[in-house]
Amino acid sequence: MTDPTDQGGEPFFSFLVGDDFSIAVELGAWVAPAVLLLVCVALIWLWLRGRIGLGNFELDSAGIGIGDTTVSFKPNRTDRQIAYAIWVELSTRKVGLAIDPEHDVISEIYDSWYSFFGVTRDLIKEVPAHKLKSKGTRSIVRASVQVLNEGLRPHLTKWQARYRRWYETTLKDDDFREPQLVQQDFPKYDELVQDLLEINAKLIEYRKAMYELATGDHESVIAIDPETSN
Repeated sequence: MTDPTDQGGEPFFSFLVGDDFSIAVELGAWVAPAVLLLVCVALIWLWLRGRIGLGNFELDSAGIGIGDTTVSFKPNRTDRQIAYAIWVELSTRKVGLAIDPEHDVISEIYDSWYSFFGVTRDLIKEVPAHKLKSKGTRSIVRASVQVLNEGLRPHLTKWQARYRRWYETTLKDDDFREPQLVQQDFPKYDELVQDLLEINAKLIEYRKAMYELATGDHESVIAIDPETSN
């Protein structure tokens, strides 16, 4: 029989071998409650970790070009799920990826922006109203709405219709040149592209912020083939 003891002589546990070679372990009177307490503490810690997120997070509106305020909050599980969903949309479409005017087709970029607008709008509509009591969730939803209304919408309102009409008409009369070359003949091409790149830079920062919010870490290089993005 093994009988480890503490300094007061009370056994932590007893290891007993019977005459029939059966084995039994007896815990000291205080050991079982102590183990139970440790398990409870561990479960509570895991629960709190899931509830309060990965620590403080600062959502810098200026960094993504939608204002000049910075909101600090502790992201919860809902916040991280929303941020992750938005990050996926930004990272798998020609929205949050760097635009190359010489190789990307502007009409395809507009298709991607339009799709992202609808997907993001539906995503934030699905957030239960009671979740908006959370400062973090409310801040993410507000920032997402601002990205749509103050980022994408003004550019699309100013440029998309007039560009598409010109492009579709011109493309019909120019079947020999590549679309990337045809689009450069747009009367205000340089102005459009400059505005396009400015919005693109804001969306890239927005993507990075959503990744950091979702994971608690800075975004690493993403292995995505732009040719497969829509």
